Amino acid sequence: MRWAQVAFTEDDPGQFDVSMWLDYFRRIHADAACLSAGGLMAFYPTKIPLHHKSKFLGASDPFGDLTAGCRKLGMNVIARTDPHACTEEAFRAHPEWVARTADAKPRRHWADPARYVTCALGPFNFEFMTAVTREIVKLYQVDGVFSNRWHGHGVCYCESCERLFRQFSGGMDLPRTADHRDAARKKWIQWNQARLFELWELWDKVVREENANACFIPNSGGGALSELDMKRVGERAPILFADRQARRGVMPPWANGRNAKEYRATLGAKPIGGIFSVGVEEPYRWKDSVQSEAEIRAWAHDGIAQGLRPWFTKFNAKPYDKRWMPVVERIYNWHWTHEKYLRNVENLARTAIVYSQNTAHYYGGERARQTVEEPQLGFYQALVESRIPFEMAHEELLDRAHMDRYKVLVLPNVAALSEAQCRQLEDYVDRGGAIVATGETSLYTEWGEARKDFGLAKLFGCSFTGRVEERMQNSYLTLEHGTRHELLRGLAEVPRIINCVRRVEVRPHEAGYRAPLTLVPSYPDLPMEMVYTATPRTNVPGVFCRHHGKGRVVYFPMDIDRTFWEVLSEDHLSVLRNAVEWAAAGRANPLRVQGSGIFDLAYWRQKESLAIHLVNLTNPMTMKGPFRELYPVGPIDVEAELPPAASVRSVKLLESGATVEPFVASGRLRVVVPRVELHEVVAIDLG
Repeated sequence: MRWAQVAFTEDDPGQFDVSMWLDYFRRIHADAACLSAGGLMAFYPTKIPLHHKSKFLGASDPFGDLTAGCRKLGMNVIARTDPHACTEEAFRAHPEWVARTADAKPRRHWADPARYVTCALGPFNFEFMTAVTREIVKLYQVDGVFSNRWHGHGVCYCESCERLFRQFSGGMDLPRTADHRDAARKKWIQWNQARLFELWELWDKVVREENANACFIPNSGGGALSELDMKRVGERAPILFADRQARRGVMPPWANGRNAKEYRATLGAKPIGGIFSVGVEEPYRWKDSVQSEAEIRAWAHDGIAQGLRPWFTKFNAKPYDKRWMPVVERIYNWHWTHEKYLRNVENLARTAIVYSQNTAHYYGGERARQTVEEPQLGFYQALVESRIPFEMAHEELLDRAHMDRYKVLVLPNVAALSEAQCRQLEDYVDRGGAIVATGETSLYTEWGEARKDFGLAKLFGCSFTGRVEERMQNSYLTLEHGTRHELLRGLAEVPRIINCVRRVEVRPHEAGYRAPLTLVPSYPDLPMEMVYTATPRTNVPGVFCRHHGKGRVVYFPMDIDRTFWEVLSEDHLSVLRNAVEWAAAGRANPLRVQGSGIFDLAYWRQKESLAIHLVNLTNPMTMKGPFRELYPVGPIDVEAELPPAASVRSVKLLESGATVEPFVASGRLRVVVPRVELHEVVAIDLG
């Protein structure tokens, strides 16, 4: 449940305090440790030629000593390997181990020019690192091998990659462009994945040959931008670790919890650890830095609330600045004390955001962060602010077994969908499910090939005209209050709101369709004397709200989610919230949380209890960290729909330690939470 990582630096052997770390692991109730073993550098007495030993190693065995100490504490230990670079000596002996640029030159390491970047798909990993992996497991009987930076750094043009890619592709040369529409580039994405899964299987086989109870654990995975197919990852991995260590740039603390949801979409109930750094994670890579206490706690606790098992990581076993240690100790001791309510068996959310790796690979390409990630981030933020607990869903798992637990699916510009996936979504709505979609959803095949019309045109109630307006400027949406549609709830006195930026031009199927939102086209924003519209009203729909089968559909032919992420318009938030609630016919939310503040919510079931998590994100540094301090809020009124036949025995608050008297009636529980500093959990013991 609780993980610790010590990433050795070359000068650690003989200079770090083993007993200090073991005492710390004991105090924080760590169950497992990940310790640096080898690959780029060996921290044990390796016998493998060219496996570079730390120059401070001598006759010592820091990896073995710390592993033995952890075992005495009853901890599991996994060995960390890092195969992404090698020495000059290794390059001279085996030039085929090193990655090559497009002009066949060996790639020097970007941060350490004395070393070379290795080829992930050739003999260095498949032969040399296989031997290293076997040696580590054989010598120390570790419980697993966790490999960092194992999957390469872009296209390698070495002879091995050239030859193997030609065999895979039927004679193609490696791509010379990052354009996602290029045939060779598409084929390379497929080959790269196939080769990495082959490597995963090889290393896992070697690990299990030396220890039948161990496995290989790749540092891979995530959301739409993830390199490996998450469906296959979920099928193959018995456990995985989300490696988004801290905030950087514009990033709310809920980004850590988002990791958990993305992984859980394909791993299901398998354990997922959440790796968090105690230092500053900006591009300048201050690896010996320390974050503020409030920031470390907020990041770690949001992950815990959404189901991650905490894993702190510390580079350098000789910490210069130890301010983080009591902070992590506080987090871990809280986690240990309340472990019963953190062993989750079912998430009770009824809403899910669908993420699509094919859309990122074959539609977004180099612009995937803008065209794929940002729409998802916008809808994510909207649901958090709307206090609707939700999960993530993967494009390859849209079948009944995975989707029928949800009342509504959100498709934020999920452009690339196969015919089969479109039929799955149609069937889902026919059965009574709801969909909220935006932008170019279903306008491309799973390979990024443009369709003449939406694959989901029948659900959307409109067809593509063939034109996309790439940038609207000073454009608006008229609120058609005469429709009396629930999409406009809370906006009764508002005549119009700002439009989005990118619009997909569509033609309604239904003649005379009256949309709750209609287009006010772009008009001049300068000179000031010309800032007025000659077309104050149109009948061009800005949204399609429809009944289909037993379900409902909302389709926005625009990037309202991406625009919301950029400008955070309160009006867009109201419309997005109303869209989800109308589509689900009031069934989207099993919780009702009232009171001031911003909360990331989660609703979980354990074997004999329920847990409602309220992570308080009310902070001037919410969108861009770090938190300097925490701002308590309360009182908060919490109402929850109970699972069928659930009988409430008692209710307590884990942050405050108070026992509260619940009101239970008609299958709903209501409690008042007096105060939330950071992470309050309403723990409900069932009878």
